[in-house]
Amino acid sequence: MVKAAFLGLGVMGYPMARHLKAKGHDVTVYNRTTAKAEKWVSEHGGRLARTPVEAAEGQDIVFACVGNDNDLREVTLGEQGAFKGVRKGAIFVDHTTASAGIARELHAAATAAGFGFLDAPVSGGQAGAENGQLTVMVGGDQPVFDAAQPTIMSFAKAARLLGESGAGQLAKMMNQICIAGVVQGLAEAIHFGKASGMDIEAVIDVISKGAAQSWQMENRYKTMNAGKFDFGFAVDWMRKDLGIVLEEARSNGAKLPLTALVDQFYAEVQGMGGQRWDTSSLLARLER
Repeated sequence: MVKAAFLGLGVMGYPMARHLKAKGHDVTVYNRTTAKAEKWVSEHGGRLARTPVEAAEGQDIVFACVGNDNDLREVTLGEQGAFKGVRKGAIFVDHTTASAGIARELHAAATAAGFGFLDAPVSGGQAGAENGQLTVMVGGDQPVFDAAQPTIMSFAKAARLLGESGAGQLAKMMNQICIAGVVQGLAEAIHFGKASGMDIEAVIDVISKGAAQSWQMENRYKTMNAGKFDFGFAVDWMRKDLGIVLEEARSNGAKLPLTALVDQFYAEVQGMGGQRWDTSSLLARLER
């Protein structure tokens, strides 16, 4: 058992913190909207903290999963930021999908203050968080990862150190690049099949057994075919992530023509009122 804090109880953080408690860890939670933290404690026990610094004090490991770079900077380095409370020798694990730049900034600040920092974005979506089956991509120092991994596995099926600070965020960017292209391809295939009068169920049953198979095909084609887009990662969140990807590409010189195009397609979906639709709603754009 470790003493742990979890900062940020959104659709991912809420169940991730629950898995920590279920594994027997002593959990303190903080959320910007206090009512949600109060609800979590009423359901799962543990302790509620009113500020990030209060949550971090005395913990062995502090987890965070917030919205973006600005949120992360506020919850760590702000006036009531957690970094003011993390003890020497402890570990801070950030599961936010953020930039590699802020990961390196926070790693440097943590190192100077005498505690460990890992950038550790996750893949698997809300379902993966609910089921404790997330995949965790990690950047940081090997000894810190080795110490944190057993606790991370409370809500993960896999966690791997991929390099120095920032590598976790860069891996998540690669993950989102892959998803964007695959979802667009699947949307176009279903749209084409419908226009051709094909039996979508029958065709997918066949091609999913071959080289076209993907997680998106297996898990999203039925809802896409039914015109239902409320089963996963929201368009607003994907556009935030792709914005991080494209900004990094401008910095490192990578050429991402498909990613940039799909990002604009998602902008069109937002314009259709689909900000909270899931990412498979690229099909809705084609069927306007």
